[in-house]
Amino acid sequence: MNELTAEQARRAIVEYTRRMADAAVTSGPDTVVPTTPGWTVTEVVEHLGQTQHWVAEIIERRITDPAKLPTGMAVLPGDPEDWPAWLAGSAERVANAFAGEALDAEVFNAAGDERTGARFWMSSVLNETVVHGFDVSGATDIDAGVAAALVSNHLAMLTSPTWNMLRSESAHALRGDGQTLQWRATDIDGAWFVQRRPDGANWQQAIRPADVTVAGPASALLLTLTRRLPLGGHRVTVDGDAELVRHWLGNTAHVAG
Repeated sequence: MNELTAEQARRAIVEYTRRMADAAVTSGPDTVVPTTPGWTVTEVVEHLGQTQHWVAEIIERRITDPAKLPTGMAVLPGDPEDWPAWLAGSAERVANAFAGEALDAEVFNAAGDERTGARFWMSSVLNETVVHGFDVSGATDIDAGVAAALVSNHLAMLTSPTWNMLRSESAHALRGDGQTLQWRATDIDGAWFVQRRPDGANWQQAIRPADVTVAGPASALLLTLTRRLPLGGHRVTVDGDAELVRHWLGNTAHVAG
């Protein structure tokens, strides 16, 4: 899996939160966010800050039992001028929660995969921060290394035991009889090969012949996979069975955001 070091991920959480906060103040609280239908800038800001505080508490308390996950949520300041400081606080808190030995501590992993709970949550928070930052700003200048790590995280989520259990309709739709998709970054050493099998989809980091190859900057691949950019937009090319890609994207939406 394309991975960032813990320090790189922690810095990225703080930096991309700052970018999102700046864009939110510029956009205004009542602005509708097209890539999160039904949400305003206020709701996206609230969601991100609350998520960061919520995850920080999970790590700080070393919660292993999902029945004991936090129930309270941080309160968004009513004045948008206070949002940057509020978001800076949530980002610093969750970034600090992942420091040192916390990454290997026993913590509940909502994906149910082989990652430690803290590493799962660190990737999830970074994904929330970067993707929702795009939602508010529309800026595609996402660092290629960050984007590549989040592409891997995205595919790990879609093929995780929890996705199969809680999003069974999606997981079932991704099954197949050997169809293959290749996602290839053109600005960094990143390639992801997906195979749809009768027992479920799987993926690996590799360059292999495929029924369809989607190539472009890592940031554009991430934003395409998370359905923020249309297929073929922003210097992304599709070579092969485009319908196979459209079917994949049409059946892989996350529940929130």
